[in-house]
Amino acid sequence: MRRLLLSLAVAVATLVVAPAAFADGPLLVTQGGTGVATHDGAFHYVAVPIRTGGTLLEKIRVHGAQVYWWMRLYGSWGNPALGSGSVTGEGLSHDGKTLVLASTSAPYSSPSRFLIVDPTRTRVLRTITLKGWFTFDALSPNGSRMYLIQYTHGAANDVTHYIVRSYDMRKNRLLPGKIVARSEDDEKTMSGYAMTRTTSANGRWVYTLYQKPSGEPFIHALDTVGGIAYCIDLPANKNLYNIALSLRNGGRTLAAHWRSGRPWLNVSVGTWEISTPSSGVPWAWVASGIGGGLALLSAGGLVLWRRRREEVQQRPREELGLA
Repeated sequence: MRRLLLSLAVAVATLVVAPAAFADGPLLVTQGGTGVATHDGAFHYVAVPIRTGGTLLEKIRVHGAQVYWWMRLYGSWGNPALGSGSVTGEGLSHDGKTLVLASTSAPYSSPSRFLIVDPTRTRVLRTITLKGWFTFDALSPNGSRMYLIQYTHGAANDVTHYIVRSYDMRKNRLLPGKIVARSEDDEKTMSGYAMTRTTSANGRWVYTLYQKPSGEPFIHALDTVGGIAYCIDLPANKNLYNIALSLRNGGRTLAAHWRSGRPWLNVSVGTWEISTPSSGVPWAWVASGIGGGLALLSAGGLVLWRRRREEVQQRPREELGLA
């Protein structure tokens, strides 16, 4: 086993203790960081740039921060990520057999390119090239459908206006038409910035919190199996950077809450009715305790990262497999 320069614990702690990193934006591409986790949380797939050119796709065992295996890829590829890359975890199907990487030039170049990998067999399956400005959005649980964001004003570097498209992975073709939310006019395009998201336990439903250019928030609920979507408008909130989504009550309730855990709104899955929860928990005290613990974690992680960095810098490139 080869030791890894990257410390996942440090990366996670850094994201949590730096709220400013939760910037708005489309689904973009990131290299390094925490990549995307397997559904049991035991491994992460991380795309890492190579100084001499190309990309390393690494399967990292979380326990011990070890590289379980790696494969070299030609071209510059990264893991899809939400917004500025601070909310990661995109691109792996629920069954673990399909991993999507995207060109690091997305979404500001055309054509758009995606690399499809079977991580269970460490094989590149194919490269998908599409004319236009696309980024990855979601996968169906078995990887048979990929959903993409197509930017309708991509030539002007405008990433606030877009439509959702479906790609048939078995027939290897972009399907005609667009995924229109049941509550929206078919002639309209979506507009807004993706803020955060959560996915149902079986990988079928993907819920993304967006902020419109005018400031109003809404949730886009995408059924990746049925190929349908719903848009749920939410009350105004000037602090969406601090809002997270999670599923409760066996997936029947979509909770929009502050990152401290303090509740904001609940959405009933299926009826999409909004309610305001009540809570007697002193969330300010809870948040203070969590913040102190994360600060200690970050400090300890930085010491570990610096030591490992010094060790790796002293090792020859041939030993790291990067020569």
